Amino acid sequence: MADQIPLYPVRSAAAAAANRKRAAYYSAAGPRPGADRHSSCCGWLINICRRKKELKARTVWLGCPEKCEEKHPRNSIKNQKYNVFTFIPGVLYEQFKFFLNLYFLVISCSQFVPALKIGYLYTYWAPLGFVLAVTMTREAIDEFRRFQRDKEVNSQLYSKLTVRGKVQVKSSDIQVGDLIIVEKNQRIPSDMVFLRTSEKAGSCFIRTDQLDGETDWKLKVAVSCTQRLPALGDLFSISAYVYAQKPQMDIHSFEGTFTREDSDPPIHESLSIENTLWASTIVASGTVIGVVIYTGKETRSVMNTSNPKNKVGLLDLELNRLTKALFLALVALSIVMVTLQGFVGPWYRSLFRFLLLFSYIIPISLRVNLDMGKAVYGWMMMKDENIPGTVVRTSTIPEELGRLVYLLTDKTGTLTQNEMIFKRLHLGTVSYGADMMDEIQSHVRDSYSQMQSQAGGNNTGSTPLRKAQSSAPKVRKSVSSRIHEAVKAIVLCHNVTPVYESRAGVTGETEFAEADQDFSDENRTYQASSPDEVALVQWTESVGLTLVSRDLTSMQLKTPSGQVLSFCILQLFPFTSESKRMGVIVRDESTAEITFYMKGADVAMSPIVQYNDWLEEECGNMAREGLRTLVVAKKALTEEQYQDFESRYTQAKLSMHDRSLKVAAVVESLEREMELLCLTGVEDQLQADVRPTLEMLRNAGIKIWMLTGDKLETATCIAKSSHLVSRTQDIHIFRQVTSRGEAHLELNAFRRKHDCALVISGDSLEVCLKYYEHEFVELACQCPAVVCCRCSPTQKACIVTLLQQHTGRRTCAIGDGGNDVSMIQAADCGIGIEGKEGKQASLAADFSITQFRHIGRLLMVHGRNSYKRSAALGQFVMHRGLIISTMQAVFSSVFYFASVPLYQGFLMVGYATIYTMFPVFSLVLDQDVKPEMAMLYPELYKDLTKGRSLSFKTFLIWVLISIYQGGILMYGALVLFESEFVHVVAISFTALILTELLMVALTVRTWHWLMVVAEFLSLGCYVSSLAFLSEYFGIGRVSFGAFLDVAFITTVTFLWKVSAITVVSCLPLYVLKYLRRKLSPPSYCKLAS
Repeated sequence: MADQIPLYPVRSAAAAAANRKRAAYYSAAGPRPGADRHSSCCGWLINICRRKKELKARTVWLGCPEKCEEKHPRNSIKNQKYNVFTFIPGVLYEQFKFFLNLYFLVISCSQFVPALKIGYLYTYWAPLGFVLAVTMTREAIDEFRRFQRDKEVNSQLYSKLTVRGKVQVKSSDIQVGDLIIVEKNQRIPSDMVFLRTSEKAGSCFIRTDQLDGETDWKLKVAVSCTQRLPALGDLFSISAYVYAQKPQMDIHSFEGTFTREDSDPPIHESLSIENTLWASTIVASGTVIGVVIYTGKETRSVMNTSNPKNKVGLLDLELNRLTKALFLALVALSIVMVTLQGFVGPWYRSLFRFLLLFSYIIPISLRVNLDMGKAVYGWMMMKDENIPGTVVRTSTIPEELGRLVYLLTDKTGTLTQNEMIFKRLHLGTVSYGADMMDEIQSHVRDSYSQMQSQAGGNNTGSTPLRKAQSSAPKVRKSVSSRIHEAVKAIVLCHNVTPVYESRAGVTGETEFAEADQDFSDENRTYQASSPDEVALVQWTESVGLTLVSRDLTSMQLKTPSGQVLSFCILQLFPFTSESKRMGVIVRDESTAEITFYMKGADVAMSPIVQYNDWLEEECGNMAREGLRTLVVAKKALTEEQYQDFESRYTQAKLSMHDRSLKVAAVVESLEREMELLCLTGVEDQLQADVRPTLEMLRNAGIKIWMLTGDKLETATCIAKSSHLVSRTQDIHIFRQVTSRGEAHLELNAFRRKHDCALVISGDSLEVCLKYYEHEFVELACQCPAVVCCRCSPTQKACIVTLLQQHTGRRTCAIGDGGNDVSMIQAADCGIGIEGKEGKQASLAADFSITQFRHIGRLLMVHGRNSYKRSAALGQFVMHRGLIISTMQAVFSSVFYFASVPLYQGFLMVGYATIYTMFPVFSLVLDQDVKPEMAMLYPELYKDLTKGRSLSFKTFLIWVLISIYQGGILMYGALVLFESEFVHVVAISFTALILTELLMVALTVRTWHWLMVVAEFLSLGCYVSSLAFLSEYFGIGRVSFGAFLDVAFITTVTFLWKVSAITVVSCLPLYVLKYLRRKLSPPSYCKLAS
């Protein structure tokens, strides 16, 4: 077996060891000749089932998929939950997980046993079948849509490069090692290393909004060895391979090497994240060719999709508890009946028959009604004109919006607009605000005109000008040159690329207008990975220094006089969340000076720059104004210094072990004693109506926690300016703690404060939760507002889970970026905002809105209505089942405890559906408070969180009503109809239908025209059906020969007796409701009056 393993260039001892292990694994996996095949097969099967496939690093030969040592997963996307075989079992399991549905299944199956058969089979199977049919249809449609979406993606055609030229290949047939060509605006089908592009610069832009939620374009760089090849076909004439690390989740890092063997000496190039094209991103410029390194399940995008948990609303859990209580009541009632019967004969059979007779206590229509109700609430939210663009993605939990106690919100893009405006430049001795930008502009203009005049020094006309300049005061010159240096550093140190809209305009395509060097201002836009950077470059343009073009190796700037300056980019060190800074080394083409520029957060930069006495203080001042600060510094390098650095840097980049640490160490050798140039302040503006919305939520009793990745000062400042923390409240800033002792002291200090907002950083939070989880959460929950800064996405999700576990209250998370997805999925109710950062959060959320202010109406109006309506609907449906079971109990006890059904098959089905369905369901249109009132008095929301609309107390009231009404209806029918006893069924059933219709009218708080229509429609249906259903109005299996004569129904006696029974059953309840309204009205009535 071992000799069948193809030999590949082994790159290191470690790789050789890995290969040996692999060979051992293969030889162990296959049954060896001569070994006991049977036992080895079983062991092999058990091993395969037990182990998850181990992910390994790989060597991928360009264009040779057949050379792969291991089998890699197919490149197909599968989002389906089920397949053909698992669909029916899967859906049935999901349905019968609920106690309610399982109970009905058992009841229905019992009807196949002759001794237990009561009435007709369809009485039990029709409702159950209907429920299952609706659910299965809905699931099947969803599943089919998923299948179509997957099929569409999997069957997209791509050009694959082979020795014989290009061939078309389906996305799902792409293998590791294939060379794939991806056109502009096409989706990248699998994870690839970027080999060539049609762009002259050897780089391209890709859009990553489907992967990380960011809407800006990312610059990717082709491997220089393959980009330099004269023609496409030459990729097959070279012998080269890519060594790639094992598949992992991190989309922001990659380590690998590219090796070309057939050159002398072999060429090695290090590969990093900028040489990769991840699946699910889109090519935004040019055509790219890449070699596939990961497919299917091993791609970054698939590894990062977590299966979201199925969310179940609190109301559903409460109703599930009540149905269990009803089941106990049902069993108790049946036992009482059998006991009163005296355990005669096969009593267990009677017991089971009673269980079946009273099974209507638990209504099967409960689930159907609630699910349909939820669909209606979702439709109402999406149709609400006051909150346009709202999308309900999880239709099962609209009632949760009415029960929230904690709201966890992101800051950037959620409370703020993620639109940056340059506000302040600070040079240490002098500070420039937004109103002094024209002064900076004149300084920049002066310094460039001076440089020009010096450059034209041989021209005699310019000499007097230089003398005049030098005789000016020294201070002025130094400020001017410092401003010039600062502006130049800002315009050079960034990752921004100017993009020009093409002339055609009609095609709407973006391309670099390099051919005609048309750097006109009107069709230039900037692309960068953060809005802060774009704001800085736009500001330098406004003061006269414009970035006009940029590729991988050079940048062109335009001075105020229109002269173009060229700079060569020697190295670029991108921004990472660990380093919190970015740097660039450039060479000025005109003077050949090499300069290292750097900008970053104050914490990262203060140890790097030369000693100064103002940086820390000014950073604090700017942060208190709510500005995001960046420190800019520079260092001049000699040619020798740079050459020495470059050789060490290249060496570090090629190492496969601890590459990032070695590279960081080399870069850090440069980052010493840098000259501090300036401090910039950029403002992120608040979203519209954030203040009144937060005010409203606070008045509604909702506690708001702000979780952000931003700096402590900025977060505190936004918390104040957005009125998350009210003017009068103190703010307690939790000191940085690193040990148990420090955390203990700080918690004690915090315990002494009362009614103050808490601000804590992610690191301190981690320490507190490690040692004092319970104490910390208890203290934090008493705060009116909490701000957590420097939070990672996983920390955000942890905080949500903590609150759920410790308080047992409902939580809601709201965010707009890919970094908020984990928090949104962990919360009981997740709301996503379609923001600047893309759609990832809004797609993962249960509800998606377009602006933060819409959350007020979503909770106060829709959350309230959904919860109140579902509570009323659920209890009413239970009442409908209880009342008929009470009548059955009375009937059985009068007839010597006979287990005979009172109403025959179709009457029971009709009762639960056509006769009462519409009026009962019309309760979903009811509202106790007008939307305007609910928005005006958010305090009304506090009552909802106590859960009083559906509790054991309200449930017991409904049970008592049902027992009273059922008793009155049955006894009334028996007392008034001694002479025409045969007609008892007709009379009691008619009275029952009337009672139900009146009870709906009693429950409604605000009438809607559809409710009136539903009431009359149901009454009409019943009256017209009396003629057809005559044979059902008998009693028991034998109908006592009684057929309903229409003559009897039309007599006055029948009408007045039915009316009398109905009045006795309903009037007392109307009186009680009126008295309760007068004596102790609920809070919303006081407002309405």
